[in-house]
Amino acid sequence: MQYYQHLIEAIGNTPLVKLNKVTKGIPGTILAKVEYFNPGNSIKDRIALKMIEDAEKAGILKPGGTIIEGTSGNTGMGLALVAIAKGYKCIFTVSDKQSQEKINVLRALGAEVVVCPTNVPPDDPRSYYSVAKKLNREIPNSFYPNQYDNLSNKQAHYETTGPEIWQQTEGKITHFAAGVGTGGTISGTAQYLKEQNPNVFVLGIDTYGSVFKKYHETGIFDENEIYPYLTEGIGEDILPKNVDFSLIDRFVKVTDKDAALMTRRLAREEGLFVGWSCGAAVHGALEYARDHMKEDDVMVIILPDHGTRYLNKIYNDDWMRDHGFLERRDFATARDIIRSKGNSRLITIQEKQTVGEAVALMLKEGISQLPVVDENGHFTGSLSESKLLHKLIENPELRQTAIREVMDPPFKFVGMDNTLDVLSSLLDKENKALLVRDENNQVHIITQADLLMALAK
Repeated sequence: MQYYQHLIEAIGNTPLVKLNKVTKGIPGTILAKVEYFNPGNSIKDRIALKMIEDAEKAGILKPGGTIIEGTSGNTGMGLALVAIAKGYKCIFTVSDKQSQEKINVLRALGAEVVVCPTNVPPDDPRSYYSVAKKLNREIPNSFYPNQYDNLSNKQAHYETTGPEIWQQTEGKITHFAAGVGTGGTISGTAQYLKEQNPNVFVLGIDTYGSVFKKYHETGIFDENEIYPYLTEGIGEDILPKNVDFSLIDRFVKVTDKDAALMTRRLAREEGLFVGWSCGAAVHGALEYARDHMKEDDVMVIILPDHGTRYLNKIYNDDWMRDHGFLERRDFATARDIIRSKGNSRLITIQEKQTVGEAVALMLKEGISQLPVVDENGHFTGSLSESKLLHKLIENPELRQTAIREVMDPPFKFVGMDNTLDVLSSLLDKENKALLVRDENNQVHIITQADLLMALAK
């Protein structure tokens, strides 16, 4: 029989998944290391196991002891699973910006959770760093892993995450991107990858309100860079020992809003139901890749955790709207666009007609996209003004050619309730329009111009 003695033996060996839709127009192969396949649904399972096992070996943590840690939630989850397997108690301090889902999960696993204020300096006695240290001093036989400065954090990724990525990409990785919080993920993984190939480019994702980017570029710890932000799991107002700035080639900062919107896109367009910092990592990585990657390049982006931690935040439309991340236009749907166009009829042309007839129809109706149908009314192709013009310039004799000989694939059908962000992601150089079938079986067209009009309202 094949089975694990305990759940923690399932940590690691997470899959690489190619990103397809959010990367349109960006050269190279962009892969996501999906860490929610770990049993605790996050990358922090890796460091939790390593920190505890190293503490046991050093004699710091003894049987029946208590694990006390300051956490944004995910490290606590990993530590709680390890504690259950090994018979330890857990007390976790968290900041009050953490999602209630994370706190509920920690408590469900038997941990005691102490919620501390976010907007206080790290050395303030009320901060979740200070409270964890205080509890560690007061409680006998307790261990404070201190994921920020405990180098077992970095070592865990050097021993597991880095080798996995190198093996999974067959050594073809050229770019590595990860959010930077405690620094263990990016530093440990980067160290291993750069030992295999010094030319691997390492991109750190930071958030506005954090000190990392400016410190990396100037060597100055600027307290003016520090201010409250909402994204969980990345950025810091301290310099953890696990952050090895010499291994990071560049930092990119991402706003709370851009991170949240990309997180939702990953769910809708890639089927990756991931956490907020995942959206930050992908948004920042794609901003860089758009201008710097080549067709033969391979980028791996770390997606640290699962979306269930954020159901009441970024996956809640009301919360997103209350925080200014979704304006009214973001709630517009294909249904809204069709309604705004009134009773406009769909103009089509039959595939047996000529290119010349198609051009005449487009000029007469003032349209740039034209669905093509067969004699039974089935959508078999499409024509767009720009592509048709290019073909006619190359070969003017095409005017007498049947449309079926030159038409492009039919426009995609989308659902009536798809929102603007999804609709816009489906329109590109190859796909100039979308089709929608309403409840009365009537077909409508949505063009780029329609989206622009909806966004301008």
